Formats: sequence, structure tokens, C-alpha cells
Amino acid sequence: MTNKKHPNELSFWDHLDELRKLLFRLIGIWGILGVAFFVAMPYIFDKVILAPCRNDFVFYSFLRWIGETFNLTGEFFIEDFHVNLININLAAPFFVHITTAFWLAVVVAIPFLFYEVWRFIRPALYKNEKKGVRKAFVFGAIMFYLGLLVGYYMVYPLTLRFLSTYQLTPEVVIVNQISLNSYIDNFMMLVLCMGIAFELPLVTWLLSLLGIVNKAFLKKYRRHAAVAIVAVSAVVTPTGDPFTLTAVSLPLYLLYELSILMVKDRKGDEDEEEEDDEEQ
Repeated sequence: MTNKKHPNELSFWDHLDELRKLLFRLIGIWGILGVAFFVAMPYIFDKVILAPCRNDFVFYSFLRWIGETFNLTGEFFIEDFHVNLININLAAPFFVHITTAFWLAVVVAIPFLFYEVWRFIRPALYKNEKKGVRKAFVFGAIMFYLGLLVGYYMVYPLTLRFLSTYQLTPEVVIVNQISLNSYIDNFMMLVLCMGIAFELPLVTWLLSLLGIVNKAFLKKYRRHAAVAIVAVSAVVTPTGDPFTLTAVSLPLYLLYELSILMVKDRKGDEDEEEEDDEEQ
């Protein structure tokens, strides 16, 4: 017969020991995935990471289809696109290999991370809280990966296509030579930022539980949020055509609307909304 304690009866040191085991499991899974990605990195670089450099990338084919369908003659829709990377640092390929494998391991292990955190905090939650937190973790993981896909298939290709072909002056052609480090840094930053941006509904929901924001507040500043989203989208992908701006800003605005839907009404919200409508 074992003397295993109930989770709620664990001492501080028992909780600390459980946390230590959790960290070891996370480090273990990250290490295994990191080694696996390191071995498969040549294939991943060719088929995934460097795919936006080639004209046959799926999003560029989509742009050409739009150009042909709507008879758009702009170079952005009909021009073939290729990017040749250069390396000016002797050790850069090796370190890029390692760091990329590490970050891919972290990204892929996100569901496992959420699951381990859920296992750690579950004993301290009430029955009604467990259901909500479990849904939050699942929703957060799904939205994170959805953001990564949007960043990879749309935001980064748009940014790469614009910045790599941008010219200071039409009179003198300046050849843009993109380094490997610059490409990887921008790739990781934009794709991961989109993954984090797609956590907006979850963050808003958590803030609403803490009483920091409510539905009336989000609705009141909806117009301000729309302007801010368009401004941020214009900075991230500063192209001159409305299609690019819409392609980036629309998903972000839909996230804001989803945030409003996820926040529950509280007492006084309806009165506050009516007062705002009267003021307008």
C-alpha cells in the first residue's frame, strides 16, 4: 500500500519537486525534437524555410492567379520572383542550422508545453475552473499555429517580396543582396510574431476575467483598433496596393472581433454601451 499524498496535500517542497520534473520533461522533449530537426534541417531548409525565395511558392502562384482572373497588370501580380541569398560569415550556416532547429523544436513542442502546465496547475483548480482552463490551453495552441500559418504563407512572403525588390531611386539600379542571417532573422521574427498576435482573443479573455477589460470597452474602441491595425499592417508590409494591406490587416481585425465575442457581458456593460451611443 502506497502513501501517495493527494495533490492538494503536497508541501511546498513537493510542489517544487513536481516543477523540477516538469522542467526536465520539457528540456527532454526539446532536446529530442532539436536533434531530430538538426538531422532533417537540409530538407526543411529546402522545402520549407527557403520556399518563399522561389517563384513556385504557393502564395506567389495565388497572386498570379488573382492577376490573371481580374486582369491585373501590376508587376506585383504577374512578375516572376526569385531571391538569391548570400553568406558573409564563415560560421553563419552552422549557427543558423543549430538555432533554427532549436526554435522549430520550441514551436512544435507548444502543445506538450501547454499539456505539462495543465497537469501542474490542475490539482489546484476547482471543477468548474478546470473546464475553462483546459479549453483556453487548447484554443491557445490552435490559434498560435493558425497564426504561424498566416505568417508563413502570407505575411512573410509579402514582406520579402516588397523589401527585396524595393529601390531607393528608379534612375540607378541598386542590387539588393540579402544575407542568410538577415533572411532567417526576419523569417523567424515575422512568423513567430503572427503566432503570438493570434493569441489576442485568448489574452483579451483572460484580461476580462481579471476585470481589466470588458465587452463595452472593446466595442467603444473598435474604430480606434481598426485604425491601429491598419497602421501596423502598413508598417509590416509597406506596399502601395490595397490588396496587400487588406490581406494583412483583415485577419488582425477579425481577431479583434473574435476577442469581443469571447468576452462575456457583465453587469453594467449594456448601460455603458447605451451611454456611449448617446454621446456619439
